Amino acid sequence: MRQNAIVGQSGGPTSAINATLVGVIAGAREARHIDRIYGARNGIEGMLEGRFLDLGNLNDEALLLLKQTPAAALGSCRKKLPPPDDPAGKAIFEKLFAFFEAKNIGYFFYIGGNDSMDTVAKLTAYAKAHRIEGISFVGIPKTIDNDLEGTSHTPGFGSAAKYIATSVQEILRDTAVYTVKAVTIVEIMGRDAGWLTAATALPRLLSGVSPDLVYLPEAVFDIERFFGDLEKAFFRHSNLVVAVSEGIRYADGRYVGEGTQSGAADAFGHRYLQGTAKALEAAVKERFGCKVRSVELNLPQRCAAHLLSATDIAESFGVGRAAAELSPVASGCMIGYERKDDPYSVSYRPVEVSEIANKIRLVPREFINEEGNHVTDACLEYLKPLIAGEYPVLYRDGLPRHFVFSLD
Repeated sequence: MRQNAIVGQSGGPTSAINATLVGVIAGAREARHIDRIYGARNGIEGMLEGRFLDLGNLNDEALLLLKQTPAAALGSCRKKLPPPDDPAGKAIFEKLFAFFEAKNIGYFFYIGGNDSMDTVAKLTAYAKAHRIEGISFVGIPKTIDNDLEGTSHTPGFGSAAKYIATSVQEILRDTAVYTVKAVTIVEIMGRDAGWLTAATALPRLLSGVSPDLVYLPEAVFDIERFFGDLEKAFFRHSNLVVAVSEGIRYADGRYVGEGTQSGAADAFGHRYLQGTAKALEAAVKERFGCKVRSVELNLPQRCAAHLLSATDIAESFGVGRAAAELSPVASGCMIGYERKDDPYSVSYRPVEVSEIANKIRLVPREFINEEGNHVTDACLEYLKPLIAGEYPVLYRDGLPRHFVFSLD
């Protein structure tokens, strides 16, 4: 019997998350087991509040524009569900499952990162504990951080890495025109994993030039060793570029930028990070007395859809489509990428979400040099296929076109 499906988006947006949404819609239309496909406004929050829309009426032009539109078009949330066996949270689960029953939902798709997989795991566990059958809960990966277990890489990462590598290559060109002694410190997103910061070194494959120093959260940061690294780099040339992850820490666990941060945290306990480059700017200025500037790439890392990776968009669409196709046999799973090289390709496979939720996939030590201040060629070879290709973005009057859902 055909049942309806609902899809939600959760966590931080990316420039590819809507390509995955379009993949789910396309897969649902092709699937014999799915009747109508609904979109939840603001993820699980919208489901609790009964805010959703019918995605079945979108025409081909709308889907094409949606595919190239950055951020979560349905709206996102960072709501943490209580443990499924917690009596205090019983009403929340009862409300959700009443909504599923009222709308004849047989397939639940949640596009997100670590915390979103936690939501899928809890809904699966609650249904099992209460012997609720007939609903398949499927997670679909999304995160520019590339830190999800159970997948060789994540949708959205390739486009973010392409933007970062391009921006840093442009910064390298800009800073090289002067002879005055100077340091430019570029801060990249990445709380625990340094995959995005590693992408700053990709220009090395093209021109042999990359940031002089690259620091990831996986390697302990030492300020005196940092100063020593700068001194050595100054012997090579006068204008230095340094890339740092926002989450780099000292040996005692303190964030380098801790003194500039608000201390605020989201529903999952993740502290909002910023100011690492600014803190290092002050330290370098005090030690060397030279010209120093800090650059925080910030939100454009995840919403710069004018510079999409064609590979990333194709795979992001493909994993959404695969989720719809596999949904009858993938309840309690996330659909991950399985990568092959020579030639590069990916396939899609379900992975138990309980093995993924709340875990972090770090940059392996062999991808970081011995000194802990740069990445290896093996790391760049891993990254290279993920940024490949230029997606044909549609423009109007000089600006990329976007699709926006009506608020009705």
